[in-house]
Amino acid sequence: MAKQPHLLIEAGDVADLALVPGDPGRVDRIADHCDDAELVSENREYKVVNATYEGRDLTICSTGIGSPSAAIAVEELAAVGVETFIRVGTTGALQHGIEIGDMVVATGAAKDEGTTKRYEAAEVPAVPDFEVLSALSEAAEQRQAPVHIGPVATDDAFYAETDEHVAEWEAARLLCVEMEAAAIFTLARRKGLAAGAICTADGNLVEGTQKGETEDEELPEKAKDNVGRAIRISLDAAESL
Repeated sequence: MAKQPHLLIEAGDVADLALVPGDPGRVDRIADHCDDAELVSENREYKVVNATYEGRDLTICSTGIGSPSAAIAVEELAAVGVETFIRVGTTGALQHGIEIGDMVVATGAAKDEGTTKRYEAAEVPAVPDFEVLSALSEAAEQRQAPVHIGPVATDDAFYAETDEHVAEWEAARLLCVEMEAAAIFTLARRKGLAAGAICTADGNLVEGTQKGETEDEELPEKAKDNVGRAIRISLDAAESL
């Protein structure tokens, strides 16, 4: 099999399970919690590292921002042997009471993006694998992390999320909005593979706290290491799968 054109990987280069954060910098943060971390490739928004956590071999691969970029990562990782995907991300809350630092484990994703429409009808649901969903939920509870479990929205246009969009998502009882889960869930399901997602809230759109508006020293205690907490939960889940 030829080397994949964007991730620059081929069969035998990766493990069967991949943690897929959006940010390439988060690949290193995840690897810091693991043993035997080794850089496999780095190209554009994609950084691929192999590591071991509690004896479980895994791959960490950034997806970049948005569903088009995430779909490329899933397509190429799946082509060389990855069977399980865990998204580790950040998100904007859409319901009152979801605080900065809370975890959200997605039970499904509204397809408010364009990528999945090239694969299937909008009516086909974007849902995670039950085993991965359960592993993430249980890992969050075991670490006593504030966790919300339910549907999310995946959106393409960060700067076009109007008050009307937010109001519609809130009324639908969607927990939060992010930019990759629908594509990851859809492609994994269509390929007969497994996927799940855990995101940490870094703002609340209905309460007026936007991403990046709050200084670290003003954050509540549980929010000070919110991404680190999500990383540890995702690794615990990976180890159990």
